Amino acid sequence: MEHTEFYSAQAGKRIQAPRHARARFAIGDVVKHKNHDFRGVIFDIDPVFANSDEWYEQIPLDLRPSRDQPYYHLLADSEEASYVAYVSQQNLLIDTDGGPVDHPGVDQLFEQFSAGRYRLRASLTH
Repeated sequence: MEHTEFYSAQAGKRIQAPRHARARFAIGDVVKHKNHDFRGVIFDIDPVFANSDEWYEQIPLDLRPSRDQPYYHLLADSEEASYVAYVSQQNLLIDTDGGPVDHPGVDQLFEQFSAGRYRLRASLTH
């Protein structure tokens, strides 16, 4: 199996990811968590788990997702707060309710909300 490497600042190390890893969602998509009451807009994607081992081990064993799947960085909002979330692909669904995400960081990263998704600011694209 072919792998590619990338550096994860969160994990503080280089991470190997299989080349076949496929993200189901894209930057700008509005998603919701399958099991927890929050939704958010995706602003970055890791092809496999790329956070710290300590963070991963805090997830209860019976709920702990596989490391070998895409993980998404979200500007998340819930009834209680706005925050940044890191969520496995298996725990996300497209948010079919629509509507913009109420997070103070959205305007810094995205230009507009249209047709259920955001467009990344042109100044932030490669």
